[in-house]
Amino acid sequence: MSLETWQDDLMRCSRCSYCKWIPHQVMTDTRFLGGCPSIERFQFHGWSAGGRVIAALSLLKGRTQINDAFLDMVYQCQMCGSCDVSCKGERDFEPYEYMQELRIRCVEEGEILPEHMDVIEGLRREDNMLGQPKAARGNWAEGLPVKNLATEKAEVLFHAGCRYSYDESLRKTVRDGLSLLLDAGVDVGIMGADENCCGGRSYEMGFAGEFAKYAQHNIETWKTSGVKTVVTPCADCYQAFKVLYEKNGHRNTVEIVHITEMLDRLVKQGTIRLRNEVPLTVTYHDPCHLGRLAEPWVHWTGERKKVNGQLLIHDPPKAKRCGAGGVYDAPRELLRAIPGLTLVEMPRNREYGWCCGAGGGVLEAYPDFASWSAAKRLDEAQTTGAAALVTACGWCRHTFATTDATSGPSMKVLDIIDLVRQAV
Repeated sequence: MSLETWQDDLMRCSRCSYCKWIPHQVMTDTRFLGGCPSIERFQFHGWSAGGRVIAALSLLKGRTQINDAFLDMVYQCQMCGSCDVSCKGERDFEPYEYMQELRIRCVEEGEILPEHMDVIEGLRREDNMLGQPKAARGNWAEGLPVKNLATEKAEVLFHAGCRYSYDESLRKTVRDGLSLLLDAGVDVGIMGADENCCGGRSYEMGFAGEFAKYAQHNIETWKTSGVKTVVTPCADCYQAFKVLYEKNGHRNTVEIVHITEMLDRLVKQGTIRLRNEVPLTVTYHDPCHLGRLAEPWVHWTGERKKVNGQLLIHDPPKAKRCGAGGVYDAPRELLRAIPGLTLVEMPRNREYGWCCGAGGGVLEAYPDFASWSAAKRLDEAQTTGAAALVTACGWCRHTFATTDATSGPSMKVLDIIDLVRQAV
């Protein structure tokens, strides 16, 4: 859909500012009412979903030109989806979609942040978001007794993703994730150097063409390999495969599973036994791409009508995607199954979780903003009394691990795979 498609919605925004906050009726701690990192950081209405709606409408009407300040306003946003969840509690709007189309329009007009262009050039050259050599993509699995699906067959494809494939600090974690599946007898393989980017992060930056190329390539690769299930430890890949591909018409027939879902399934089946005690109090951070942004896409066909020439309705009614249908239970049930481990929740959790700061191209173009957002989350985690912050996303883990909390000592940051491995 183009930006023009949403013009009626852009004109109907009432500037209520619900997009800036966690719905007050669900929040018990007034210190954590903020939902949008962008508006909380920059404190100007343009840096909220409502402000970007105004900017998009002004651009459509020819009243605004794209310049550096406009691009800062558009891109100093993690595309975390918090505004979308809060808005839909009151309205039948799609602020996330408006902001996505605004980014696509900027790219189409050649108005691109230099930092993002560097990333995209690396992606085009090496097929990954870190610009690392494609030939080295499968090196993380060296020495593991795993099938190479470029030459062999397996039921399950383990897709590591760009961050897990190249980030040395995550090397043990991704190897442990695959080893858990191998030890459980899962018929699993990898693509090795032939694994490609999911395309999701380039899409968030507004590069719809790159996204479409990688979506089509991956779906064809899965068909050719004959796999029935794709398992990934990367929250970004999971959301791209399961939601963005479907949303943009790239249909696939394989099952998409996040590794927390697979591990939880294997534990409940008794295939993986968690015997070792892990005496630790932890709090869990919901990755945006595994949580609210991973709610399955719901296609709608019908007619948008105006009642009395004013109130816009959907006929038939359109189902709201409010973020509650993401992957929330599997990681928590997995953590609770670990002997000796205690899970405590942060005030902002599940669909109301605070973003780590890494999404939407912010980590690449505005690293100070990404670190600020991560520090806010680490501060919130410390209020729970937990000794460690646990997440299920390599990008979240990287951002937290390279950021210090502002109100206390550094906090241990773990991947959920690390804890499961300790418990086996």
